Amino acid sequence: MRFVVISRLTDEGAETLEKRPERVKEVNKELEAYGVKVLEQYVVFGDFDFISIVEVEDVGRFLKAMINLNSRGTIRTTTYLIMPVDEALNALKSS
Repeated sequence: MRFVVISRLTDEGAETLEKRPERVKEVNKELEAYGVKVLEQYVVFGDFDFISIVEVEDVGRFLKAMINLNSRGTIRTTTYLIMPVDEALNALKSS
């Protein structure tokens, strides 16, 4: 399954990123331990700071990863399940 994760840094998270920009890649590695693979990641100029497209092996473990990440107080996330259009069309045709 794939998800879009929209992230907003807290003040503490912005301070961490300013001091240690490599922290973004370290967090991506930590997510891998939960079976979450970051496929694409973008910095966003606007209301949010990052948009990540991730692939997930187990939704329960993904939930734990998101709770763990948000509990640190450095980031807040909003998560959306995504599906390729062709997959959606095939699902609609087979229903």
